[in-house]
Amino acid sequence: MDQGGAPPVFSASAELDGDHLHVVVTGEVDMATADTMLQTALREPARRVTLDLRAVTFFDSAAIHAVVRLAQKFPDALTVLPSRQVARVLEISGLGGQAWYRSP
Repeated sequence: MDQGGAPPVFSASAELDGDHLHVVVTGEVDMATADTMLQTALREPARRVTLDLRAVTFFDSAAIHAVVRLAQKFPDALTVLPSRQVARVLEISGLGGQAWYRSP
């Protein structure tokens, strides 16, 4: 997506609804931003987490590592909603068949 030379804006926000945390991430998730995404998901005491990555435009190995750490922290309680770009990376990395993965 052409943004007139400006770098894509990364953001990660979380909203807690009872014991369910909904984390919305936008922009590029790479080694500079993956930890922020992870910490946003871990900041609130939740039993279930939905990681909404549908507005993510770039996703690298650091981002994959952060998602795997979340899956370990929330076994059977994590849902990942990927963008098409994220889905491709997760599928290529062999994670597309995980229970937490929801196809776009």
